Amino acid sequence: MLLSWITIKQSLKDVGFLAVDVFTTGNRDGFRRTLILLLTCSFSSLLLSTLLFLYLLFTLDYKTSVAGGITGCFGTLLTVALFSSKRVRCLGTLFVISIFMKKSRNLLLTAGTGLVVVKNVSNTLENLTGLLRSMICNLKAKKSAILAPFNNYVEMLKWIGNMLKGVTDLGVLNLDSQLKVSLRLESQKLEETLSEAEQKLNKTVKCAQSLVNTVSSVTDRLFPAISFLMLMMFIALHIKRYCNDMKYENRFISGKLVHFDEKQKMEGKTHILPLTPEERKLYTPIPSARPTARERKAVMKFGVSIVSHFVAWVIFIAVDALLYYFVDIVTTKLSELEPFHVPLLMSIKGIATLIGIPFSEENHQNNFSYSVTLFEKRCLPKPKLLLSSSIFPLAVILLTLLIMTLMAAKVAQLRLMVCERFFSTAAEERVEYLHAKILRKRLKMRKERNNCSPRSLFIKVCMYYRILIENNNNNNKRRLEMSSLIFFLFSSAPFLVPSALSTQRGSTGYGVRKSLFLLQTLLF
Repeated sequence: MLLSWITIKQSLKDVGFLAVDVFTTGNRDGFRRTLILLLTCSFSSLLLSTLLFLYLLFTLDYKTSVAGGITGCFGTLLTVALFSSKRVRCLGTLFVISIFMKKSRNLLLTAGTGLVVVKNVSNTLENLTGLLRSMICNLKAKKSAILAPFNNYVEMLKWIGNMLKGVTDLGVLNLDSQLKVSLRLESQKLEETLSEAEQKLNKTVKCAQSLVNTVSSVTDRLFPAISFLMLMMFIALHIKRYCNDMKYENRFISGKLVHFDEKQKMEGKTHILPLTPEERKLYTPIPSARPTARERKAVMKFGVSIVSHFVAWVIFIAVDALLYYFVDIVTTKLSELEPFHVPLLMSIKGIATLIGIPFSEENHQNNFSYSVTLFEKRCLPKPKLLLSSSIFPLAVILLTLLIMTLMAAKVAQLRLMVCERFFSTAAEERVEYLHAKILRKRLKMRKERNNCSPRSLFIKVCMYYRILIENNNNNNKRRLEMSSLIFFLFSSAPFLVPSALSTQRGSTGYGVRKSLFLLQTLLF
């Protein structure tokens, strides 16, 4: 049982390596390799076609039959293209890797910002609109409700008038009076003001909703397609620069460079490995698990914009939530308020007298009390909170961005390794160029060091001395010229050798001065 499991595991590993080799090289010698390439291309196109089907079905609201037909045609064409062209396979592989790239980060940040604008900002505007509409509704309700207290006062005056009629009835002389009280409320100007405010509010809300709907439509429908096209364009540009520009991101020590350097060493030619400490800072071996200082800086630069966008999203969501809770608390408190009761009790006490002596007494009492509501319950605002519809998609986007940030340091290495597998000829040319570049830099640095050494300085002095001996027969003239030469060397020694001024025994400057003194002694 264990032996069969090991055999199956080894067979799967061999098939995997073979599939990768066929997919990258395009070598279809034999039926088995051709079948493996066809299955690999079909599986890759199936994954991409599934994503396209979900996008058409849920985002663009296509019918299932239409979305299925478009997806089927796309999958068939993509399978043929992947099977036929190595560049298309490289493009698809880099597309999967490029979700960790800066362009994909910008696309995800834009998608998150659009989601916040569509969900939270529009919800904030809607809650504000509901609050303003409730205020207008309450003013309209109060305009009609204000008549009820005045009606009570009118009834009270009429009742008082009826009570006073009995006082004027003297039997012999009857004074009859009619009390007419009419209620009139001039509210036309108030109605015009309220209707004008409501029209302006509706117009503003309509403009804001149309803008938000436009942004939402563009974000949901066109943005993924435009993002896909832009990403493909950047990937194609990367492949073109990799194949044509030898300097493009050519700072990694790959396995091909190691093999090439070993080959040079076996042939007796100049090799570059191992690198010097200065060269290790410039050239990074791939693949390498430990991030370098340059890669750490790249991760920090990659995460700065993510943090800034995250702070902006939190601010917008917090404003939306605070406005919701404010309106909700106000609504709850207003709904709990009981109507204000205004007690209005009228009582009239009548006493009949005869020659100053009271003989009868009457009490008349009536209740004209009324109640006033501070806020009409039918006008109370009803706020909404859309945190669930925005936080969960944003959480997915932030999780993806976090993974991208952790992988950002190694994405450049992955891209180059993929291009190296697909374009072996261009990879060999880049290896030769980098090998020659490192050798040129080493030779240049070696020459600079040799020009400043004490030995080279002494050789130059001897060479000038020999030239002067051969070309000049006059001893006085020769001594004068040599004295000038030695004086020049003494005066320029601090510039040629930084330690030439040192007088300590064993130092480089001490050796240079001693050599010059010996030469002067021989001449004179």
